[in-house]
Amino acid sequence: MKVLLVNGSPRTNGNTAISLEEMAKVFKEENIETEVIHVGNKDIRGCIACAACREKGRCVFDDMVNECAQKFEECDGIVVASPVYYASPNATLIAFLDRLFYSTSFDKTMKVGASVAVARRGGTSTTFDVLNKYFTISGMPVASSQYWNSVHGGAPGEARQDAEGLQTMRTLARNMSFLMKSIALGKEQYGLPEKEAHQWTNFIR
Repeated sequence: MKVLLVNGSPRTNGNTAISLEEMAKVFKEENIETEVIHVGNKDIRGCIACAACREKGRCVFDDMVNECAQKFEECDGIVVASPVYYASPNATLIAFLDRLFYSTSFDKTMKVGASVAVARRGGTSTTFDVLNKYFTISGMPVASSQYWNSVHGGAPGEARQDAEGLQTMRTLARNMSFLMKSIALGKEQYGLPEKEAHQWTNFIR
């Protein structure tokens, strides 16, 4: 099994990285492979709603979004971690996720998702909420922990002092491992849930 760890911070060795490293230790104990993808320090533009991906099967902007698409399709779970900027995720990470989720047409049902917010003080709950939206619109179960998935630290390295936050990361990784393994067993015996044809509506018809 494999989990993608998406680091939305421009600081590859900052507090967000510390949070993901704590999870990676547990995944290793659970014999689950991990790969870290650094997003926050890349030049990634936002979606322009051109819908070219519907025809091409990939985003029209050929950058790391397309590079990560196959990895996303092949993984069993994905963890998206972001520093808090104005009570929201890093804008570069949002651009990456918007395009990754929209341009990939493969079925994401029952891939396990988890989000992590890292902040000096506030804004973690709103950041956590924004990131979870990508999973819940895609039929992906969301892994939970013993508390909302947040770690606190201001200066680089301070997250190591957040004992409860790091414990939350370890618990999250254990719960996510259990969930992925359980889903794999369930798929073998029962397959994926039946899907209905999508009913597209809006508020004027």
